[in-house]
Amino acid sequence: MNRISDRYEIGFIEIGVDEDHVHLLIQGVPTQSVEQKVRIIKSITAKHIFSKHPEVKKILWGGSFWTSGYYANTVGQYGNETVIQRYVQSQGKEKEYEKIYGKQLKLF
Repeated sequence: MNRISDRYEIGFIEIGVDEDHVHLLIQGVPTQSVEQKVRIIKSITAKHIFSKHPEVKKILWGGSFWTSGYYANTVGQYGNETVIQRYVQSQGKEKEYEKIYGKQLKLF
């Protein structure tokens, strides 16, 4: 992620991992679309994983590390970055998150 950050001006503020998906809270330059940022992150991380662990490609359905889909939302000047950051941090720890913040962000 550090190399992606340096080369493409994408800052990784928070990374959360659950059983079958990843949440990223990133900051980027406005000249790149969200689609471009997602494509950069997915392609570089997949290439890196496959080069370090070639056996992974053999066990994946269709040989692709990432699915084609993604969900993106923005945090602006008046958006609550702290709430989103805590949500991303809580990935894989849903019970802890619900105790602290309730279930309202489950649809998020």
